[in-house]
Formats: sequence, C-alpha cells, structure tokens
Amino acid sequence: MASCGGLSHLFLPCSLKTRPGLAKIGKREPAVGVVSAYGAGKQKWNINTASEASRLHPDKLEIEYEQKIEEIRHVLQTKGEDESSESLVLVDAIQRVGLSSYYEEEIQTLLRKLYVTSCASIYKYYSLRDVSLLFRLLRQHGYYISPDVFNNFKGKEGRFRRNLSQDIRGLMELYEVAQLNFQGECILDEAASFSSQLLHEYCLANVDDNLSRMVIRRLRYPYHKTIPRLTRKDFLQDFDGINGWGKTLNELALMDLRKGQSVYQGELAQVSDWWNELGLAQKLKLVRNQPPKWYTWSMSILIDDFSLSLQRMSLTKSVTFIYLIDDIFDVVGKLDELTIFTEAINKWDYAAVDMLPDYMKMCYRALLDTTNDISHEIYKRHGHNPINSLKTSWASLCNAYLLEAKWFASGVSPTADMHLENGKVSTGVYVVLVLLFFLLGLGRTNGGTINLPDISQLLSCVATIFRLWNDLGGANDGNEYGTDGSYIDLYMKDHPGVSVAQARERAVDIIASQWKSLNKESFCLNDFSASSFKRASLNLARIVPLMYDYDDEQQLPVLDEYVKFTLFNQTT
Repeated sequence: MASCGGLSHLFLPCSLKTRPGLAKIGKREPAVGVVSAYGAGKQKWNINTASEASRLHPDKLEIEYEQKIEEIRHVLQTKGEDESSESLVLVDAIQRVGLSSYYEEEIQTLLRKLYVTSCASIYKYYSLRDVSLLFRLLRQHGYYISPDVFNNFKGKEGRFRRNLSQDIRGLMELYEVAQLNFQGECILDEAASFSSQLLHEYCLANVDDNLSRMVIRRLRYPYHKTIPRLTRKDFLQDFDGINGWGKTLNELALMDLRKGQSVYQGELAQVSDWWNELGLAQKLKLVRNQPPKWYTWSMSILIDDFSLSLQRMSLTKSVTFIYLIDDIFDVVGKLDELTIFTEAINKWDYAAVDMLPDYMKMCYRALLDTTNDISHEIYKRHGHNPINSLKTSWASLCNAYLLEAKWFASGVSPTADMHLENGKVSTGVYVVLVLLFFLLGLGRTNGGTINLPDISQLLSCVATIFRLWNDLGGANDGNEYGTDGSYIDLYMKDHPGVSVAQARERAVDIIASQWKSLNKESFCLNDFSASSFKRASLNLARIVPLMYDYDDEQQLPVLDEYVKFTLFNQTT
C-alpha cells in the first residue's frame, strides 16, 4: 500500500519566513487552500504503488458491485411504495455514504410522492426527527416547504419546547435542517440556535457516550456542509448496518470506496506525469511543486461522479497554474515585472511572450497552451469553444493579484471591504467555476438553458466564503493582535477598539450569511442540466473549512485522515 504518513505537511500554512515575498495585504492564497513550501520531492506519497484493494477490480468483483447497486435500488423502490419514515432514513443513508448519484431517478420519484403528501399534511410525519428529515431531503432536491412546519414544535410563548431536549436524534436532524436556511427564515435561525445549545449541553453531560461522539461530529460537520464521499468514514462508523438493507448498503459503500481509489490513484499518476513533462518545477525553483494537493481539490469538487475523469484532470491543470501564478506574484516577481505579466495575460497572445522576463516565459506559454487545449476539448465534446470566457477569468485573477501587489508595495492598506471585494477574485474561485461550467457542458450557445450571468451570484457566494475562511486560517498564523493583513486585521483597523475575537466573529457571521444566499442560489438553480455544476460549486464551498482546520501544531489532521481514507485505505 502507498505510504500515507506524510500527508499533513502538504497542507501546512506558509509563513512569511519561508515565503519572503508574500504580500501581507490579504496574506493571499489561491483557490486551493493554504499550502506549504515543501516540494514534491519531499512527499511520502507513492502514487505509483496502489494497494491490491485499490487496483482495478476483477470482473467478479465488478459484477458483485453492480449486483449490490441493484439490490439497494430494489429496496428503495419497495420502501418508496409505502411512503414510510424508513424510506426517508434509507434515502438519507444512501446520500451520506456518497451513493445518491446511482439512484437519482428513484430518489426523485419517492420525494415527488412525499412532497404531494406533505402539501396536504406534513404532520403525518409527526416526530421532530421525521419532519426535519423530510424537510431537509425535499429542500436538498428542490422542493419548497415553508419552515412554518416547525411551529408545531413550539410552545404557546412561540419558542421551541424545552422538553425536546430528550430527543437527541430529533435535535440532530433539526440542526441539519437549519444548515439549508435562506435569508430571512427566522424560524430556521431559531432552530439552529436552539438545537445547537441543547446538543452541546448533552455532550457536556455525556462525555464518553457513543451518541455524544456522533453529536459532536454532526455539530462540526453537518451533512449539507460536507462532502459525503470524502467524509463517509464517519457515517460508516456510526451506521447500524448489520442486518437487512443496512448491511447491503455498508458493503456497497466499501466496494465503492475501493473503486474510487482505483480511479483517483490513476488520475493522480497522470497529473504527476503531465506536471513532470511540463518541466516548470525545474525552471521555477521557488514555486510550489505539489501535484497531490492540486489534484485533491479537483477530486473533492468532482467526487460525486467517477466518470468525470477528463473534467478532474482539466480542472487540476488550471488549479496548478493558479498556484504557480500566485507564487510568481508572492515570491518571485518584482512589481514592474508583475505589471508586464498582467498585461500579457490580458493580451492572451503568444507574441506577448517577448515582453516578459525569461523566468516568466515558460509559465506564460504553458498557461496558454493548456487553456487553449482544454477549450478545444470542450468544443469537441459540447460544440462551443469557451476560450473568451476563460481568458477573461484569468485576466481578472491576475488583475486582482496585481492590485494586491501594488497595495503591498505602496504600504497602503485597503479597507476590509475593499480587500474582501478584490479578494473574492484573487481566490481563483472564478477561474475554477467558470472552467467547470463549460467542462460540464453548460452554456446557452450550446442549446442549454443556463448561462454564465445566471450563476454570477452563486460564484460570488462561494468566493466570499473561500476568502473569509482563508483569512480566518491566516489569522491563526498571525500574532495575538491579528496583524496578518487579513480581513480580520483590516476590519480591526477600520474599527478601532474591536478585538480579534470580535473581528473573527464578524467574518464568521458573513460566512453564515453567504451560506444562506448560496443555499437560495443553488435551490433556484434547479435545471437538471446544472445538477453536476451545482454539486461541484457546493463541494468547493464545503472543502474550504477542512483546508483551514488547523490544530495547535498547525497540522490538518482531519483533512489528512479523510484524504488517506479516500485515496489509500485498505478495506476487507
């Protein structure tokens, strides 16, 4: 089996000592997380040595895998006929182990029936757990039910009844529901506060209880804000899958895990081969050299469909250039050189290479070659060449980088709001999601019903969430006064007397507000053709907190564990 002991160092934050050119304004990192100065040569990942458990399946195992899929399909169809609460539990379990893509038609059929029933009387599902679960499943799949249904669980004074404190599983589901709230849904805001408080009280009173450990995981990583195929390890630990469909689902999840490992390891090897053939690591000694990290982002964003191999590979290549260009601006380039480089990116013309310093020429050519090749492949598959949109996204990214470099060079600090507005672009989120939009076949010029302007607010929400999580992670690496050039630092400068804790709380509140807006935008993006793009966009927002979940030693043990499990874990 490939060695996994050294994954954590790939996700360490950069310090100003290891990257002396890093601009303190925004302490910017690209849209693929906080990273280390370590190169690929120091990695302990052996991407060419896959375990027996993660090699391509023999025909017998593939047949068994398909049989398990069909067994669960039969159970889902059967449970859907009686519309019992167990059907809700089954759908939820299928989603939590990351297998819902196999059963989209059956799940939609079941939920459509339940929606019709619930419009007449949702109180058929009388328990807090069942009502919450039904509400969450319907909202996740684009069916609207008013949060007023939860008034049934309030007392005469208009507050949630305190006796619900005994219903721990119901409270967990209520907390999960609250993660899907829209702006202005006060009832769900109350539900979040109420359930969170009672669940924390339960955990304090039952420290060593198994249920308490499950509650802690749900509070920290609620379903809507996690990536099931990446985090299903937690659910499988809690899942009672000994008998009946639970046992079959558990077996299928483990087989799916092994199949995924085969796919992901093969793609990672191809990414590394491509990177080595480019030769940029040898030309630009100071830039990061970390194909596993770059691929981890693409894997996480497009983890829901094994067949999207080409899309993951193309996305990883663009992620790579986000890193490289970020390093050129932060570590290598002088301001006059960065200005010329930005002009060249805006021209998007091979002739512009002559105006660049020698160390920039190879990167510039490689970016144009790679992006043009990806655009041509999209044209062959979908009949539309998106090169103009891709050029615009790269130009906007470099313009944002250059503005931050000018701020740093002049010693002028922007306001927190200016930093946030520009920082949304400098995350690289727009480059990633605009490319994904076309990789997944969207665009009206190709006969679709969704166009780029239709998703502008969705992109803005994801970018804001990313920027603020980045800055919150960066603030942990600053001193006790928050002087790290992040949103936290700048907000304190804008508001004298505000503490680090208050500034961080402000950032957290904005993230929560942006999630509400993102929920509404993704809910309204209900065209079937956009379902893969919607999931990918949500996954990008979901993976960000894991990239900044540092422990006291500035390690990322949770991300480390999930990546090892997803890529290399042996199961029997």
